[in-house]
Amino acid sequence: MIDRHHLLSLLGACLFAGAAQAQDAAPKIDAAGTVSSPAVRIPFSQFASKEALARFGQVFQEGKAAPPLGQDIGASRAFYDRINSDRAERMKKLYPVEIAARKFAGVPADVVTPKGGVDPRNARRVLINLHGGAFLWGAGSGGLVEAIPVASVGRIKVVTIDYRQGPEHVFPAASEDVEKVYRELLKTYAARDIGIYGCSAGGALTGEAVAWLQTRNLPAPGAIGIFCAGVVDLQGDSAYAGHLLMGEAVPERAFPLTALPYFKGADPADPLVLPGVSSAVLAKFPPTLLISASRDFAMSAALRSNELLTAAGVPTELHVWEGVWHSFFSDPELPESKAMYAVVARFFERELGRTAAADSKRH
Repeated sequence: MIDRHHLLSLLGACLFAGAAQAQDAAPKIDAAGTVSSPAVRIPFSQFASKEALARFGQVFQEGKAAPPLGQDIGASRAFYDRINSDRAERMKKLYPVEIAARKFAGVPADVVTPKGGVDPRNARRVLINLHGGAFLWGAGSGGLVEAIPVASVGRIKVVTIDYRQGPEHVFPAASEDVEKVYRELLKTYAARDIGIYGCSAGGALTGEAVAWLQTRNLPAPGAIGIFCAGVVDLQGDSAYAGHLLMGEAVPERAFPLTALPYFKGADPADPLVLPGVSSAVLAKFPPTLLISASRDFAMSAALRSNELLTAAGVPTELHVWEGVWHSFFSDPELPESKAMYAVVARFFERELGRTAAADSKRH
C-alpha cells in the first residue's frame, strides 16, 4: 500500500512533469517578435458554413497533389486547368451564360454575357476580368471561373482576357495586354463605365494595370476589384498563418511577388510592380473593392492595401469571409461564394458610371 506522503510525492512529481511539458509546448517569442509554437490545434471556424467545412478537406488534398511551383509549367497548367474546367462546368449549370471567343487588339479573350441578355442598366457598362494563377496558369478555364458568376449575378458583360504570363513572358507584358484591351473598349465605352477586377495574380495585376494606365495618360476605370491580393507584397501575419490554417507547412519567410518567374528582373520598389509603394499613384486609383478570407495567405496584403488606399483618399470597400481560403469563391456551391458574387455585383452597380457631380455628393 502507498502511504499518504508517498502518494503526495508521486502526485507532485506528475504535476511538475506535466507543467514542464506544457511549458515546452507553450509558444515562445524572441526579440524580433517571432512566435514559435511546437504544437498547435486550431478547430475549423464555427462562423463558416457546413459546405465550406465539407470542401475544406478536398481543398487540402488538392493542394497536396499540386505540382511544385515553377518546376514543370506544363504539368501545373494541366493540373489547374482540370480543376478550373470542372468548376466552370458547375458554374454554367448554376449561372447560365453565353461565352464567345474574341480578340481585342490581338489579345485573346472570352466575352461572357448572362443568358437572357445584359440588364438595360448595364448596357453601357463592361467589366474586364484578369484571371489568377501565379502569372503562370489560369488562361481560359481560370478566367471563366471568375467571369461566369459575376456576369450572371450582375447581369453585365465581362471580358476575361488571356494576358501574357511567365515564364515565356516577363513584366510588364501583362500590363501591356490590359492596356490594349482597355484601349479597344474605350472606343465603345466611357472609362467611368469600365470596371476591372481579378483574383490572386489577377488581383495584383489589376492594381498594376491601373498604375500602368496612369503612365499612358489614359483615364482611370470607373471602379476596380482586387480579390485575394493587394497593392503591396505578400507579407504580414497571414503570409505565415494562412498556410498554417490550411494545414500547410509554415514558410521560413514570406514569398515575395517578385520571386515569380513573370517578375524576373523587376524592381519591387517600382510602383508599376507594387503600386502600394507610392501614395501619389494610389491617390489616382478609382473606388476599390477588396476581398479576402481569414485563411487566405494574402489577407494581410488586402488589409494593408485597404489602409494605404484609404489614406490616399480612395473610396474602398473591404470584405473578409471567415473560415475560408484563397480564391474560395471559385467553388460556386459555397454560401460564402454566393455572398461574394452579390457583393461584387452591388459594388460595380453602384460605382460604375458615376459622374463628377454624383461623386462629389457622395463625399
